[in-house]
Amino acid sequence: MARILITSAIPYINGIKHLGNLVGSQLPADLFARYMRARGHEVMFICATDEHGTPAELAAAKAGKPVDEFCAEMHAVQKDIADGFRLSFDHFGRSSSPRNHRLTQHFAGALAENGFIEEVSEKQVFSIADNRFLPDRYIEGTCPNCGYDKARGDQCENCTKQLDPTDLINPRSAISGSTELEVRETKHLYLKQRSLRADLEAWIDSKTDWPVLTTSIAKKWLNDGDGLQDRGITRDLHWGVPVKKGDQPWPGMEGKVFYVWFDAPIEYIAATAEWADAHGKADADWERWWRTDKGAEDVRYVQFMGKDNVPFHTLSFPATIMGSREPWKLVDYIKSFNYLNYDGGQFSTSQGRGVFMDQALSILPADYWRWWLLSHAPENSDSEFTWENFQTSVNKDLADVLGNLVSRVTKFCRSKFGETVPAGGEFGPREAALIAELQGRLDAYSACMEAMEVRKAAIELRGIWVAGNEYLQAAAPWTVVKTDPEQAAAMIRLALNLIRVYAVISQPFIPDAAASMMAGMGTEDWSWPEDIASALQVLPVGHEFTVPEVLFRKITDEERAEWQQKFSGVRA
Repeated sequence: MARILITSAIPYINGIKHLGNLVGSQLPADLFARYMRARGHEVMFICATDEHGTPAELAAAKAGKPVDEFCAEMHAVQKDIADGFRLSFDHFGRSSSPRNHRLTQHFAGALAENGFIEEVSEKQVFSIADNRFLPDRYIEGTCPNCGYDKARGDQCENCTKQLDPTDLINPRSAISGSTELEVRETKHLYLKQRSLRADLEAWIDSKTDWPVLTTSIAKKWLNDGDGLQDRGITRDLHWGVPVKKGDQPWPGMEGKVFYVWFDAPIEYIAATAEWADAHGKADADWERWWRTDKGAEDVRYVQFMGKDNVPFHTLSFPATIMGSREPWKLVDYIKSFNYLNYDGGQFSTSQGRGVFMDQALSILPADYWRWWLLSHAPENSDSEFTWENFQTSVNKDLADVLGNLVSRVTKFCRSKFGETVPAGGEFGPREAALIAELQGRLDAYSACMEAMEVRKAAIELRGIWVAGNEYLQAAAPWTVVKTDPEQAAAMIRLALNLIRVYAVISQPFIPDAAASMMAGMGTEDWSWPEDIASALQVLPVGHEFTVPEVLFRKITDEERAEWQQKFSGVRA
C-alpha cells in the first residue's frame, strides 16, 4: 500500500468558479484520489480557499461586508459546491487560518536566517482617495503603445504590451476611479530566487516523467528573457498574514502582510495540519505527510493545476521550501491542464458567460458534468465546451450505453427470474471471450488512471461499458430464454455481476451513479476487480437485488437550446 498526497490548486475566494476552473484542478485531482483509494492506497487529498490579497478586499467591499466575514461566508459556499460535485477532499481548508499564519511566518523566518530574503526599497503608486498603495493591476489608464484607454498597470489587454504603472497616460485607480495618484517609496521583502537557481534547475531536470506542458512552462520561466527573478513576497495591504520572522516582529515591516502568492501554497501544508486539528490528531499525524524526517520520504506527492499556476508551483513554492533548508516534502509530479473554452469563446467571470459551478448543479446532477468534463479534459491542448457535444455525450455514453444496460438487465431478470441472482448453467465460449476482453480493457484503464491520463482513461472505461452492451446484444438472453432458460439465466447472472464491476470501476468518474448501481445490487463489496473472471462470481446465486432508478435521463433538444441561451450573456 502506497501513501499518496494530493493537492489541487486552491480556488480564490472572491467568487464562484466556472467549469473551466473545476476541470483544471479539483475534478481530475478527485478522480485520481478516488482511484487510488479504490486500489487500497492511503490518500491525503487537500484543498482550501485562497483568501488574501486585494481582490478579496474589493469583493468584500462590494458586498458591503468586513473582509473576514465575507471570506468565511464564501468559504462555506465553495465548500458546499465542492460537496455538490462530490469532491472527496480529506480537508478543505482556509489560507486565513491560524495554522497558515504561523507556517507562513515560520518559512519567512527560516528563509531570512539562510540569507534568502532581501529588503528592497521601491516606488509604488499610492491612491490618495483610496488611502492605499495600488497593485499594478488596479491602476488603469491609456496605453502609450496602442491608445487603449483601459490598459492595466501591468499589461495592456489590447496589444499585450508589458507595462509599468508609470507608463500609463492619465492613470487612475481601478478601485475608485480617482486620478489623485502619486508615487511613494516603500520597502518590501524579496525572496532571492536567483540564489536558488541551481537547486531549482537540478530539481526540475530530475523530473523526467513530468508532462511536457508542465516542464516546458517551468523551463521557460527559469531560462527565458532575464531568467529567474527575485520576487517580492510582501504587500502594503491590511488583509493577509502579518509580516513576522517566526513569532518575532520584523523591524521596518510593520503594517505589511505577506503577498498572497507566498502564503497560498504554504496552505497545502497548513490545511493538512488543520485536518489533524479537526480530527483531534497530533502534529505527528500531519507531519508524516510533509516532513521527510517524520516519514514523508515514503509519500508520493502529486499536484493538479491549470497551466497558469505552473510557474508558482515549479519555482516560487519550491524555492520557499528549498530555501528553508528544512526537510519538507517537495512535489513528485505536477499534472497540469490547458484551458477549457466555452461555446465558441471564453468563460468570463465578469460577464457571466459560461456555466458556473452552482448553476451547473442547479440544472443537472454532478455525474453528468463530471463525466463530460473528465472525458474532455484539456490535457494536451485547450478544449471547448459546447452544448451539442455535452448533450450527445450524456445521451449516448451515460444514458444509452451505461444506463440502458443496467435497466435492461435488472428489469429482464425481475420479469423472468425474480429479484435474485439466477443460477443457470456454466459460462460458454461467448462469456469466455467477454471475460478476456474485459480483462484487457480493465488493465488498460488501470494503466491510464495510474498515469493520470484522464481522457484516455475515460475512453477505456466507456469501452468496458460498450463491451458489456455488445455481449448482451449478441447473446440476446431475452430471446434465448424462450428455448433455453438455463443458458439465459447464466447470461443474466454474469450481467448482474458485471453491474457491480461497473459500479466499482466507474466510481472515480461518476460516484453517485456508482452508488446507485451498488445499492441496486444489494452489496457493499467495493473490492477492485483484479481478476475479471473471479469478479463476475462475487454476487452468489440467490443474492437479492432491486431495480435501480433510471441512472441517467436524456437531455432534450429544447433543454439544450434553453441552456445555451441562458448561459450566453451577463449573469444577473
